[in-house]
Amino acid sequence: QVQLVESGGGLVQAGGSLRLSCAASGLTFSSYVMGWFRQAPGKEREFVASISWSGDKLYYADFVKGRFTIARDNAKNTVALQMNSLKPEDTAVYYCAAGTFLAITAAGFGSWGQGTRVTVSS
Repeated sequence: QVQLVESGGGLVQAGGSLRLSCAASGLTFSSYVMGWFRQAPGKEREFVASISWSGDKLYYADFVKGRFTIARDNAKNTVALQMNSLKPEDTAVYYCAAGTFLAITAAGFGSWGQGTRVTVSS
């Protein structure tokens, strides 16, 4: 059974940084594409970033380019999202996801974590 557990969320002021981490178990981690999505109150879940099996291909939503960085450690079965220059509009629950092909939509990912809340104050 695939388990994805996010951590690292919290409250931060605008302009600050947070590092989210996702620990995966129950899967051959290096065989999965990993992604981060977020869902703000009253909004649909949206793509943030994804990373290929070996980490050589990275995709970002336009609104996080230059601010967020996704990275994975296949030896530790973890994927991280470094978030810099945070804005109040980044406030959301952030979800880690695992899929079998590189995608930028939620439909491309079959396994999801429970999410970690990020709140950015102005």
